[in-house]
Amino acid sequence: MKTVQPGILAPVPRLARHLTFSLKPQSAPTAALKELSRIADGEKIVVGIGQSLALALGADIAGLKPFPVYVNAGIDIPSTPAALWCWLRGDDRGELVHQTRQLRRLLSPAFLLTDVIDSFQYRDSRDLSGYEDGTENPEGDEALAAAIVQGAGRGMDGSSFVAVQQWVHNLTQFQAMPQTTQDHTIGRRKSDNEELDDAPESAHVKRTAQENFEPEAFVLRRSMPWANAADEGLVFVAFGRSFDAFEAQLYRMSGLEDGTPDALFSFTRPVTGSYFWCPPVAEGNLDLSKLF
Repeated sequence: MKTVQPGILAPVPRLARHLTFSLKPQSAPTAALKELSRIADGEKIVVGIGQSLALALGADIAGLKPFPVYVNAGIDIPSTPAALWCWLRGDDRGELVHQTRQLRRLLSPAFLLTDVIDSFQYRDSRDLSGYEDGTENPEGDEALAAAIVQGAGRGMDGSSFVAVQQWVHNLTQFQAMPQTTQDHTIGRRKSDNEELDDAPESAHVKRTAQENFEPEAFVLRRSMPWANAADEGLVFVAFGRSFDAFEAQLYRMSGLEDGTPDALFSFTRPVTGSYFWCPPVAEGNLDLSKLF
């Protein structure tokens, strides 16, 4: 589809940077967003609009809503809303730095940069735990069906909804587990990525088997590891034609559905959670016609 921000459907890049912005009080964001629409091609810079920004513009984007808060014994899944998300994609960290500087300057009349997360591809697109990530991702027409809005009219067709979370891993704890325990936590063998039939019900693969939901809960994952001087983990990114599939998976992971929490929580936890609407593109630029 020519109206999709192409970075959504493209494979994950070697390097990426996630920028989140808040809206400055009493600011008028329209001019800054129009400037952003001219330089964000949807490939090197994927853009997402938060609900607070849409409401500030007087827009009602059907399906855009706050990120949910889920709490269970020892599990806190937070909601950390933001007005604007920019996902910078590339293979040169210096270029990402300069793009960040350009975006920060361009958006500064109305937006405040609140967080920057650098992420990267590890080996053949693995999580830092060593396990392959996104094995069950839909492809081709199935990816379009799962991730892209269709049949909703101009300004919506080609758009997508995205859930973004930063997860912090305790790799010391994970690596101290016997290999069998690690494999049972994920539900796959690290050595060959084969799914384990005898994995416990808490295994991540069993908790999130997309075809086992009613209706099926397919999302298009574009997650990548992150690390700084103190911590490391995963920036989880899931695109969908709505948030329904992601919420079904997250609710089951939390253990609120059937009392069995995902074994991932034995070594990792989310510290952020945000929802955004990724507008379509038209003639190489963001199509913001639904906003103003």
